[in-house]
Amino acid sequence: MSVQDVSTIPTLAESPVTDTKAALVKGEPIRKNYAGFVAGVFSGIAKLSVGHPFDTIKVRLQTSTKTQFHGPLDCLLQTLRKEGPSGLYKGATPPLVGWMLMDSLMLGSLTLYRRLLNENIYQPYRLSQVASIWKGREAERDRLPVLGHGFAGVAAGWTVSFIAAPIEHVKARLQVQYAKSKSARLYTGPLDCTAKVYRGFGLPGLWHGLSATLLFRTFFFFWWGSYDLFTRTLQTHTSLSTPAVNFWAGGLSAQIFWLTAYPSDVVKQRIMVDELGQGRKYARWRDAAKAVYREGGAKGYWRGFVPCFLRAFPANAVALVAFEGVMRGFDGKSVS
Repeated sequence: MSVQDVSTIPTLAESPVTDTKAALVKGEPIRKNYAGFVAGVFSGIAKLSVGHPFDTIKVRLQTSTKTQFHGPLDCLLQTLRKEGPSGLYKGATPPLVGWMLMDSLMLGSLTLYRRLLNENIYQPYRLSQVASIWKGREAERDRLPVLGHGFAGVAAGWTVSFIAAPIEHVKARLQVQYAKSKSARLYTGPLDCTAKVYRGFGLPGLWHGLSATLLFRTFFFFWWGSYDLFTRTLQTHTSLSTPAVNFWAGGLSAQIFWLTAYPSDVVKQRIMVDELGQGRKYARWRDAAKAVYREGGAKGYWRGFVPCFLRAFPANAVALVAFEGVMRGFDGKSVS
């Protein structure tokens, strides 16, 4: 069997349709879907190691006033001067565990949704067409199309949102604690933050911002659709190795995602660091969106974009190299 197409992780997205029953008998889809969840753990570790300092700067810029920081470089320098390098990794514990869980669920479910879409929607439709339409293009016929990858991305984004919301909520509250001394902070760490939010506001408090998280991750359509598009293009028009294709497609598609999704992330962060009690400012998503515009105009929706955009390429490129490499390892294939 040839090396698996990196843009079609599900077992049957690249295999001939006629092999479907044989693959199911062998248990290949189950094995590979399971592999997707395992490989996602390694993706999460890689993503956090590279990306968390950028994320800290991004969240601080998103949630601060214009007078506190004059830009990403000023925010970085102030953080290093007042809190040291460890300040860049504030709130890293929940996303370390969180990214492992989130990428495992996101990439594992993405693998599953790709296969389900291909087997149950696209392949039956294509097989119902006149055979001459696909003559000489059988390999293309058997692949999940770009739109399918986009829809699978949306479904995976919604799936992971239910564990991402409380993790990102706790992370955001820890990241906007500016005091260097732990005794001066409201929360001493992620467990303390989780416990205090739960005691005060129950499970709805921990899942504060879930609807904003679901909306934000709807833009995964552009991430995973463009990932497949970049992968196809690089495979066709370059002689790059498979890991290099993963790297460039992963980094570029992540930047496409943030170009489309960033304004919704700004609003999401405002909601997550809002007061949970009587001092709550934003009762609805549009209240937070209006507040961002009122304070900074259209530019307000892009505050903190530079560190986010700089982070997107290396963090996600490395993460997808790790993910695809582990997937190929499960298949017992060499990484070329």
